[in-house]
Amino acid sequence: MTTNGRVSFWWEQLGRPSPRPPLPGPCEADVCIVGAGFTGLWTAYYLKKVSPDARVVVLEQRFAGFGASGRNGGWCVNSITGGRERYLATHGRTAVVAFQQAMNDTVNEVIAVAAAEGIEADIVKGGEFTVARTPAQVARMRAFHASESLWPQTGVELLGPDEANDRIAISGALGATWQPHCARLHPAKLARGLAAVVESLGVTIHEDTTVTAIGPGAVHTDRGIVRAPAIVRATEGFTANLPAEHRTWLPMNSSMIVTEPLPAAVWAQIGWEGAQTLGDYAHVYMYAQRTADDRIAFGGRGVPYRYGSRVDTDGVTQHRTIEALTGLLRSFFPAAAGAAVDHAWAGVLGVPRDWTATVGFDHATGVGWAGGYVGTGVATTNLAGRTLTDLVLGRDSDLTALPWVGRRVRRWEPEPLRWLGVQTIYAAYRAADRQERGGRPTTAPVAKVADLISGH
Repeated sequence: MTTNGRVSFWWEQLGRPSPRPPLPGPCEADVCIVGAGFTGLWTAYYLKKVSPDARVVVLEQRFAGFGASGRNGGWCVNSITGGRERYLATHGRTAVVAFQQAMNDTVNEVIAVAAAEGIEADIVKGGEFTVARTPAQVARMRAFHASESLWPQTGVELLGPDEANDRIAISGALGATWQPHCARLHPAKLARGLAAVVESLGVTIHEDTTVTAIGPGAVHTDRGIVRAPAIVRATEGFTANLPAEHRTWLPMNSSMIVTEPLPAAVWAQIGWEGAQTLGDYAHVYMYAQRTADDRIAFGGRGVPYRYGSRVDTDGVTQHRTIEALTGLLRSFFPAAAGAAVDHAWAGVLGVPRDWTATVGFDHATGVGWAGGYVGTGVATTNLAGRTLTDLVLGRDSDLTALPWVGRRVRRWEPEPLRWLGVQTIYAAYRAADRQERGGRPTTAPVAKVADLISGH
């Protein structure tokens, strides 16, 4: 029987961490970080590395790594959330190239820190493999490759059907791209290890502490007020739970399944020996990895949004989503059709109105933020943590000059417009995928309508 929820397979495999004590009452700190996911933990890590005497307190409603940091697909990838083109008009090509180089470097930074700090998180830098399985997807793949070729240091390779099949044998593959700047990892192992490291540096993490409001100089919780001249909001998909931020970022749901370990005979048919992460060129795209213990972890959108920006608690996903992901996995890998699905789960990620991540610090209020990663946060959180460290400490650096710093966008529409908009977007993308599976050679027009509505 498939286990559903229990936060995620990653945490179920490790076992829940021993609970840390909640905030004992009012206290003071130099920096108070709200949220003990990757953003909060990386920020705490770099703050203490640069300023060892700083009093850094992290507040977490459940436990460190409970949210997207402990539930994601384990892709540490160099993607600029929202794409480079958003920044060209406002910042110019040189700034965008610097941003991309920073993201490339960030993948290596995560790997280097994990090694230096003794965090064993099954990290292998195998690159990102993205497959096309319909003529329309092939057209988008070729356009993507042509566009990437115009930028330095992207390293994207275009693979024909035979070359693609030699690397990963995916049923119906018509071609693929591969780029080197991506590592596969076990997200809960990284979150657990990073939390332990920051505690060893002198950071205090208080779990089971619900933040009710964030304002200049003070974080209000159900257990007392933390006063600090610098505050960082690192709540990602759970940002909507803060009354003042309810429409700042939309909490988008994503779901995953994971198979039982597959036998060597099945892997001999599939290949997938290089630890590449796997995605596709569908509109409602999938993402996957071959785990260190020889499972396939396979994800997709499922039910993308709950009315009123409600967020989940324990990771339960819908049975129809489990069935849809299982069917898609088996269509990709017929050799694994007999494999049992051991676990299914879901999580929320933060989506800004323009689908573009942001980091910043308001020196007038002393409040900083980072997030809106739209599913690309495993690496981007590290860049955010280093950038927030410089911003909080008032240091001008190459990181604080990157074009995503200080970016603000309009808030999401009120309900029911927000719910109707998301439902329309994903219904259109699913319709486009159905049309393209029927043999349409170019992108279905309904997908372009969805792009206009979403602001992509």
